Amino acid sequence: MAKLILSVDGQVLKEHTLSKERTLIGRKPHNDIQIDNLAVSGEHAAIITILNDSFIEDLGSTNGTLVNGKPIKKHFLQNNDVVEIGKHKLKYFNDAPQQASAADFEKTMIIRSPAKVAPPPAAAPGAPAPAAAPTDTVTGMSRTIPPAPEVRPAAPPPPQPTAPQDHAPLRDAAIQVLSGAAAGRTLDLTKNLTTIGKPGLQVAVITKRPNGYFITHVEGGTFPSLNGTSLGATAHPLGDHDMIEIAGVKMEFFYKP
Repeated sequence: MAKLILSVDGQVLKEHTLSKERTLIGRKPHNDIQIDNLAVSGEHAAIITILNDSFIEDLGSTNGTLVNGKPIKKHFLQNNDVVEIGKHKLKYFNDAPQQASAADFEKTMIIRSPAKVAPPPAAAPGAPAPAAAPTDTVTGMSRTIPPAPEVRPAAPPPPQPTAPQDHAPLRDAAIQVLSGAAAGRTLDLTKNLTTIGKPGLQVAVITKRPNGYFITHVEGGTFPSLNGTSLGATAHPLGDHDMIEIAGVKMEFFYKP
């Protein structure tokens, strides 16, 4: 698990494990990492940790945030990076293999621009594929799952169907924009991390995990909403046909057939 070593003038003060998806750094007591120094803003910066990846975002602080000596607004953290906030330093350690890169966070799907979103593929007229897929699935299940036994209700089911269910791959999913300039466009969620929103205003990330898709707020003073409820600072699982509203634009998450 990733961690930060807090120090000042070469003296180590504390070690912080990044166990939360959103870790706040600042002068006020409610921060996860409190640095009681006037050079530090009340809420100075936040570190977003998703799976094995973390990045730091400056929260509009008065004196700014440096990483490896350079001022940043948002930075994808890598092992041994040094974050400077005032006179304090936070050294980032993460030996786990990272699943994303800086480009994954930089290539945000800007929902105001249709050019950033791939249009849906045109369906061939009269193609029987959509109707055939459900039929094939039902047929396959009826062959592998036997009817309930009548005489021996306690008899165990055959083991063949169990393995594919336990190891079934995660279904492909996508989001469709419902309002704004890009309305009607879809974006396939093929990467482990897909960022959506308007940089500088409101950004969220959708993560593809073995147990499903999750959405997390990563940038902006207000949280996006999921089915009309504010996301807050924690990750939320996405269900089929969930409604997302971010930066004033509505979109729908759905599983592909």
